Amino acid sequence: YSLLSSGINAECPLRPGGNWNHDLLGCFDDFGLCISTMFLPCLTFGRNAVAVGVVDSVFIGALLLFVPILDIICLIKVRGATREKYGIEGSVIGDIFSLWCCGLCSLIQQAQQCNSAAPGQSVDRS
Repeated sequence: YSLLSSGINAECPLRPGGNWNHDLLGCFDDFGLCISTMFLPCLTFGRNAVAVGVVDSVFIGALLLFVPILDIICLIKVRGATREKYGIEGSVIGDIFSLWCCGLCSLIQQAQQCNSAAPGQSVDRS
């Protein structure tokens, strides 16, 4: 039983069991997203926040990453909202752990989820 398969990262689209479409360390599954997130993580975060309904504007979402302490709260909230919207199993502790261990990979994983799966969508990865 590993942390990677316990819902802290896992795989994506919505399958029974509620896993992510891409692994936490699957950053290079979308190389363009990986590069853009490396240089402009605020933009990826803003897009993720809009996609899950936390904010109404990518610009406002991006600005939230520049406010100390609020940035951490917002990162956790958006990851939790992503899990909730796509029915992914996990917890706040798992969200904090993934953001702390690899924040950019976590942002990319959320973006890949939002880009590749509609709420309630089930994707067979076999």
